[in-house]
Amino acid sequence: MQLGMHLRELSRLRAGLAVSFLIAVFVTLSAGYRISVLPPGLTPRTATVATASAEILVDTRTSIALNSLVGADEYDSLATRAVLLGNLIDSAPVRIDIARRTNLDPGAITVNAPLTPAAPAPIAANGNQAHTTDLVKSLNQYILSVQTPPGVPIIDIDAQAPSPAAANSLAAGAVYGLNDYLAAIAAHKGLAPTAQLSLTPLGFTPGTVINGGFRVQVMVLAFIFSFALCAAAAVFMSRIRRGWRSMSALSADAVASESRDRPAPAR
Repeated sequence: MQLGMHLRELSRLRAGLAVSFLIAVFVTLSAGYRISVLPPGLTPRTATVATASAEILVDTRTSIALNSLVGADEYDSLATRAVLLGNLIDSAPVRIDIARRTNLDPGAITVNAPLTPAAPAPIAANGNQAHTTDLVKSLNQYILSVQTPPGVPIIDIDAQAPSPAAANSLAAGAVYGLNDYLAAIAAHKGLAPTAQLSLTPLGFTPGTVINGGFRVQVMVLAFIFSFALCAAAAVFMSRIRRGWRSMSALSADAVASESRDRPAPAR
């Protein structure tokens, strides 16, 4: 009932409706595109999120993982090393190697290290703390989520980026960037090839967009919210204007009535 009355009142405000519609259109376009005046144009805002994944087998050069004669202790040692290497991806030197492989700034890459029974929650490292703006920022971020299945010498890497190609590059960069770092450390320490760990990529999952239609949804919500807000403001201003006019008319009538009732001056 009240909604119908408000809509009827709004339908009489043609100027208010027109202004509300124009403002809503401008807000909608701003939500989905960057508007430039000189030169005139619309540039789509980055609103897609794509993911890709990679899997790494942690092994020795003589392949403990594939040797049926190796005991469980040595196999568990490899699983422990997989956890160590998964956490190593979050270190500054490995980020630099990943950034070099992906042509990104190391500071633009966020890494979520694998959780373990000893560390069941992510550690808020310096510059990596959660903020209320992370939801919006995540649409244009490069994020690596690293997991290590319990008791298995495997590292699972999920990459998130603004496009499928960028997600593919980030997932591959994490694999080969970690390899670059380990090779550099081995060369610096003078380790024999047989004493080095072997990181074997088991496969890559191509990048796919996971939030298709997100820009359209944002634009629709922006139009509905902005139009409703502007229309409510138009109705409110119309009521203030009518009330002001009514008070002015009442004041004028009171002055006129007082003038009529006042006795005429004696001559």
